[in-house]
Amino acid sequence: MKKLILTTLVFAMSVTGAYARDLNKVGITLGSLGNPFFKVMVKGATDQAKTYNPNVEIIDASADYDLNKQFTQIDNFIAAGVDMILINAVDAKAIEPAIKRAQKEGIAVVAVDVTAAGADATVQTNNVQAGEIACQFIADKLGGKGEIIIQNGPQVSAVIDRVDGCKKVIAKYPDIKVLSGDQDAKGSRDGGLNVMQGHLTRFPKIDAVFAINDPQAIGADLACKQLKRNEMIITSVDGAPDIEAALKGDTLIMASASQDPYSMAKMGIQVGYDILQGKKPAEAVILMPSTLVTRDNVKDYKGWSSPR
Repeated sequence: MKKLILTTLVFAMSVTGAYARDLNKVGITLGSLGNPFFKVMVKGATDQAKTYNPNVEIIDASADYDLNKQFTQIDNFIAAGVDMILINAVDAKAIEPAIKRAQKEGIAVVAVDVTAAGADATVQTNNVQAGEIACQFIADKLGGKGEIIIQNGPQVSAVIDRVDGCKKVIAKYPDIKVLSGDQDAKGSRDGGLNVMQGHLTRFPKIDAVFAINDPQAIGADLACKQLKRNEMIITSVDGAPDIEAALKGDTLIMASASQDPYSMAKMGIQVGYDILQGKKPAEAVILMPSTLVTRDNVKDYKGWSSPR
């Protein structure tokens, strides 16, 4: 009888204790903390983590789109004894060995914003849809005819999906020509400015620009102002505070497909905590829908900085 009880107890521990642990420390590694999107994400993660443990320690780190740096950050998280890692992967495939090392230590790993091979779960915007609605806006405004730029960015899954969504829409319009679609503007305002300056010098007429995020769109708009080019419209993805101001001001930016980094990170922590308690999510990838913010509806938009 004693042997039976002991065997039952060991079995129960193996089922419920594989991940069951408190949430005392969370490591967060993100593309670039110079981007307001990721700063809001840290806040969302922190607020949700504190609902489980008011004294939880949050360690956030900026990978600056450097894979080796992100590897080191994850190793540091493991050494620090974190219970969970939120990761915005610099390289979705190459990061897998670091994720596996963390999981061997019983750490739950949740990918946010972009996919990461081997992660326990992923929470991200439906980026294909975001690209679709931003470029459908362009197609509608141009009446299905014109010459456009797709201003690309770092080749993480979110950017690839947005560009794929845009191209899927544009492919329906044979009279819309993509002048350029492979230039990486680095996801930044300076990158958007520099790449757009090159395009403006190269192409005498551009009817529209789709930028993969708001910082690039703002940089592209600045380049147009500097070179006194105002014939085009610009759309992007993010719905960031800066784009709200741009949509209300004197810019060429006409629309942005919104994201909600605060809610995305909150969901990431929630899913990670459930995993720590032995509860797997119903879906390995959780997609959050995007809505289009335009000059017409921006006054009603509840953005990143709205009260929570």
